[in-house]
Amino acid sequence: QVQLVESGGGSVQAGGSLRLSCAASGYIYSSLAWFRQAPGKEREGVASLDSDGATSYTDSVEGRFTISKDNAKNTVYLQMNSLKPEDTAMYYCAADPVPFMGWAHGELILVRAPNYWGQGTQVTVSS
Repeated sequence: QVQLVESGGGSVQAGGSLRLSCAASGYIYSSLAWFRQAPGKEREGVASLDSDGATSYTDSVEGRFTISKDNAKNTVYLQMNSLKPEDTAMYYCAADPVPFMGWAHGELILVRAPNYWGQGTQVTVSS
């Protein structure tokens, strides 16, 4: 059974760091991404990693967040530095054998629904 399990969320003060992990079972995924959704807001793409190693970030996290993957552990990470209160959200990872993210006007957009989603991990940043 395919599963994505996130971990690493928590509460930090502004300026702090967290590293989120998304452990995948059942398949080695080619395309990976992190999303977030804050209360009352739409889900937004945060970072993506394609099979060729190319990474993309939404403008609001560029230079602060880094997406990476450990193939041996079949785990994708999101290193988040210089966190801001506006980064507070539930963070989700998503995966699919086929690319599913695009880029438009400084934002990562979902161009097709990925097959697999994690259950989410909460990140809270206090000022």
